[in-house]
Amino acid sequence: MSQFKVNFDGMKWESSQAGARFKAFRQNGKQIRFVEFTEDFMEEDWCVKSHVGFVLEGELEIDFGGERVNYGCGQGIFILEGENNAHKARAVTPVVKLILVEDL
Repeated sequence: MSQFKVNFDGMKWESSQAGARFKAFRQNGKQIRFVEFTEDFMEEDWCVKSHVGFVLEGELEIDFGGERVNYGCGQGIFILEGENNAHKARAVTPVVKLILVEDL
């Protein structure tokens, strides 16, 4: 793989929990992930990590402590790190595909 090109097609899927899988490229304290959520995905804990991303397919809902924001195909996600931005995501459509760039 070139240092300037990420080939997601050549990567194996990883899974951290039911309804979620991803392919990740990690380098120099950063990662870019191709993520797929299904309706089976349910976050139990509030996430306080930073995420910058782009929805490729489907619709994602993110709950920010009672304020729910929906993200559809072609929309960007920009969440800063910290307790003030704690969030949980869920798929609104049967499948959601997105790209996320995150710190490790």
